[in-house]
Amino acid sequence: MPVFAQVAEDFEPGEVAVAEVSSTVTAEGNQVEVFNVFTEKWAEDNHYCPSGWMGDYGDIQLDDNSRDNPHSGTSCLKITYNAKGAQNAGWMGIFWQNPPNNWGDQMGGYDLTGYNKVTFWARGQEGGEIISEFKVGGINGMYFDSDSTSIGPITLTKDWKQYEIPLKGLDLSYISGGFCFSAKASDNPQGFTLYLDDIKYEK
Repeated sequence: MPVFAQVAEDFEPGEVAVAEVSSTVTAEGNQVEVFNVFTEKWAEDNHYCPSGWMGDYGDIQLDDNSRDNPHSGTSCLKITYNAKGAQNAGWMGIFWQNPPNNWGDQMGGYDLTGYNKVTFWARGQEGGEIISEFKVGGINGMYFDSDSTSIGPITLTKDWKQYEIPLKGLDLSYISGGFCFSAKASDNPQGFTLYLDDIKYEK
């Protein structure tokens, strides 16, 4: 499976890492424990790396420090897909991996036991963009993810909207593929620009 390492991440392969807990305050004023995948470009508590470029990976551009109207803070993720079919796959996707470029051939990942959902904010540049799925887990190989689940297809709007991937009942003891999305050229023949922000696991 094609891989393109866009971002480097310090990691020493070894035992499964225990999730480092952060906290956030909800709109209702409640404090919840979270495990962040992405909040800001240089946030110290970001985890996983958007290194697993799939399908027509030559059609993808990623700006991990976009200032185009982020949902919160000063930056968000901007993914541009031109749907020209560089690898003749007819689709594209990105896996956020730990360690970077890990397709199950090396030890990594986190024990995320106890987390109930993944929440994230997404929007399209024009609205109407169709994302086939947003996913957690699914890395195979020698060191395969302990479980996986997904939501979709989802049609994006021009405005930021929060989405949720339920995790209750899953085995999250080993997750090296922390977040993923994919889309088809047939659904988006002109390509698209997708924005993502505040991707996190919540208890």
